Amino acid sequence: MPSQTSTELPASARWTPALQSLPALAIRQPYAWLVVNRIKDIENRSRRTNYRGHVLIHASLSEGLLFTDSLDELGARAGIELPESFKTGGIVGVAEIVACERHHGSDWKDPASWGWVLANARPLAFRPCKGALGFFRPKFTA
Repeated sequence: MPSQTSTELPASARWTPALQSLPALAIRQPYAWLVVNRIKDIENRSRRTNYRGHVLIHASLSEGLLFTDSLDELGARAGIELPESFKTGGIVGVAEIVACERHHGSDWKDPASWGWVLANARPLAFRPCKGALGFFRPKFTA
């Protein structure tokens, strides 16, 4: 897993009409932040997906670590100092699903799950919207 410092985080993408038409995938914080900043390269899900392409990354309202790590331990695992707070309840970035694998070499892969392999992730300026399970089309609030 690549270690990064805050100066090496990817530049933000710009909102475009094409981005607004993409499906979205809700991920809890701080994992959504790790995905859009190219630290977490796989999303563990109970089901496989045949979808390949870009998706908006939604930071769900539900926060919390899914594993036994504390936020400090997760930051150490990621090789980066994590922010003290995270935006929730909206789109925080975009990534590309390039594969779906049961077995993968990523340190982030849970062996009991399907790994949705992510690439080309970038943060976006936060846009609030409601999330949903699975892929969904966001309806942006003004």
